[in-house]
Formats: sequence, C-alpha cells, structure tokens
Amino acid sequence: MASKTASPVPESDTAASAPPPDIAALSFEEALKALEEIVRHLETGRVDLDAAVTAYERGVWLRKHCEARLAEARSRVERIGAGPDGAPSTAPLDVDP
Repeated sequence: MASKTASPVPESDTAASAPPPDIAALSFEEALKALEEIVRHLETGRVDLDAAVTAYERGVWLRKHCEARLAEARSRVERIGAGPDGAPSTAPLDVDP
C-alpha cells in the first residue's frame, strides 16, 4: 500500500488570507520563539490530535510571518561603500536567495 503525505494545511488556504492579527503584530524574534515552542510541544508526542492540528496551523502562520519579516529585512539591507569621489554611498545589497 503506497502512502501519500499531505499537508494538513494546504498552502493555498493560508496564502489566500491575512495572518491572524496576534501573529501579524509579532516581531521576527517573538514569532520565531513561538514557533520553536510549538515544535517542542509537538515533538513531545503528548498532544491530542485536535490540539496538534491547531498548533500546526498556527506554526504555518508563524513560519510565513517569519519568512515575510526576513524578506522585508533583506530588501532594506544596503551595501555601504565609497563612491567615485571617495564619499560614502549606499546601494541595495545584491544577494541571491
């Protein structure tokens, strides 16, 4: 019997709407800490199915929020260098994802 692994929360379901307000208000560090706590909790294996699914769904939102915050930070990072006249100048940092 072949088994298929399906994501409990399809990407299209979470991508179609905005994150919950409590998650949207978190800093990157707060969201990452909350995500780490969910992972630790789920890894214990002592979570009933409904609570595990709810935690997983929240984890998906937290992951997406962290990724978005990192993308925002990456777009704001600038490379500081010297211009042709020796004066400091800035340019967007060209980093491959």
